[in-house]
Amino acid sequence: MRVLVIGSGIGGAATAWHLARRGVEVVVADAARPGTATEAGAGIVSPWTSKWEDALYPLASAAGRYYREFTAELEGSSFEVVGGMIVSADEAELAEAQDRLDQRAAGAPEIGEVRRLDPAQARELFPALAPGLGAVHLAGAGRVDGHELRRALLRDAERLGAKFVEGEVAFRADGTVAGEGGQLEADSVVVAAGAWSRDLLAPLGIDLPVTPHRGQISHFDLPGTDTAAWPVVLPRTSHYLLAFGGGRVVAGATREADAGFDYRVTAAGQREVLDNALAVAPGLADATLAETRVGFRPGTPDGLPILGLLRPGLAVSTGFGAGGLTNAPFAGKLVAALAVGEDPGFDLAPFAPDRF
Repeated sequence: MRVLVIGSGIGGAATAWHLARRGVEVVVADAARPGTATEAGAGIVSPWTSKWEDALYPLASAAGRYYREFTAELEGSSFEVVGGMIVSADEAELAEAQDRLDQRAAGAPEIGEVRRLDPAQARELFPALAPGLGAVHLAGAGRVDGHELRRALLRDAERLGAKFVEGEVAFRADGTVAGEGGQLEADSVVVAAGAWSRDLLAPLGIDLPVTPHRGQISHFDLPGTDTAAWPVVLPRTSHYLLAFGGGRVVAGATREADAGFDYRVTAAGQREVLDNALAVAPGLADATLAETRVGFRPGTPDGLPILGLLRPGLAVSTGFGAGGLTNAPFAGKLVAALAVGEDPGFDLAPFAPDRF
């Protein structure tokens, strides 16, 4: 059986890897457009700290658990458990966060130990933190370099026999797919083209309501500072801080649902990221602003991903919003099963394409 996967961001890469591990003949097609969500993703793997209460939490929790499993089998995945802190100066916010984690820990032991930290203890773990911020610390939060994870998945898929086609591809009205070198033959197709999935499917008369949500995310360098063990920092906003080894700290991110495919760092976006980062971690004020990346997250009207069959032989995996690096590897396993006609073993009804 041959499966064509369109898109090689984290969703497409994970799907291709799972298919290749099944022994399926896989072809991955990608246009390498600038602004893929994976390239700008921070890499926080801590779904248990979210306020998700709808169908997304069971998926995300399972995805967080699955990280331990699949990265153990994938060389160069870059996934590490470093712990995380929900930070706030408001005792009521911290109490609510701890209660939520304590409740979720019963069904998600990978959360690890949950404990309260006073501001001094929080600063011991993340020295750049503002002095007045206390924290709820969970031991099980992780981080992953999206660049490295994507490369590792594609590299291993290629080792297992996957083939790659570069350049634009397009559906014809009859459902076949054409690349720059002609028709791409496949028994089954998976569309994992992120924010571009809607345009890709339009020739088939399918209107998938996926739109680009621009995210601007900044990287700081702290030369001579050992940041390898710094935990993930999660204020009670949509912004966050994430450290990697080598003195690198990542701060993000804007959530711009109306920017379209405007691939720019804007003055307002940069200011938003800096204002939020320095309010939480004023110790970053003297850091070098190394770069700001732009990515187009695929958003949906209800905030849930789109996972499932559009029709026999045509599956889709997109719409992850800001949760792609957390959820897409597990979703890739589920959609790979669908692509070969098997039961994924997880209830995908809440994410079905026909809900729209």
